[in-house]
Amino acid sequence: MFHGRWNLFRSDQKEITGLETAIILIAFVVVASVFAYTILSAGIYSSEKGKEAIHSGLSTARASMQLSGPVLARDTDSNNTVDQMLFVIANLLKSAPMNLVPTVDSDSDGLLSDESPKLHSLVITYIDQAQMVTNIAWTATEVGKGDGDTLMETSERFEIIVDLSAISPAIDENDTFILEIKPGKGSSVTLERTIPGRVDDMMNLR
Repeated sequence: MFHGRWNLFRSDQKEITGLETAIILIAFVVVASVFAYTILSAGIYSSEKGKEAIHSGLSTARASMQLSGPVLARDTDSNNTVDQMLFVIANLLKSAPMNLVPTVDSDSDGLLSDESPKLHSLVITYIDQAQMVTNIAWTATEVGKGDGDTLMETSERFEIIVDLSAISPAIDENDTFILEIKPGKGSSVTLERTIPGRVDDMMNLR
């Protein structure tokens, strides 16, 4: 009689042990599944972000412009200071159209930052040792073959005339300066030039 009861007790212990083991195994599987899903989700998210960064970089590069020809400086009133800067820009090969819609400098102060509404997306900044002037006035004129609109498309070129009347002190002989031309979308073009030892009505800056 006692031996039979002892065998029943041992059988119950084995069943309990097996049940606990099954519960633990299930718990491990659930936890592992949760961790695997988390890691997989993080990997997919990182991959998508990487793709977005690559596409954004490609879009930025495709929207870039380039200088086409020399940079000219003009003294329009023969007062021995530079009043205008002229240069031609073009889109890089197979790049997206660039918006060159201008904003009119209605008060003729050489600045577009005080105009309303602002229609332009191209921003030109002037920098020298004494000052930095952002959003100075400019105009764009299509040159050569084109379709006559204000979008600079592949194989089109536009002449940019920069009004330097807002620069004070004015650009004089031997002055070194930087023009940053930043489109609404894409990388900017930075021009660093030095005025010759004598200011002429028209100068080719190198």
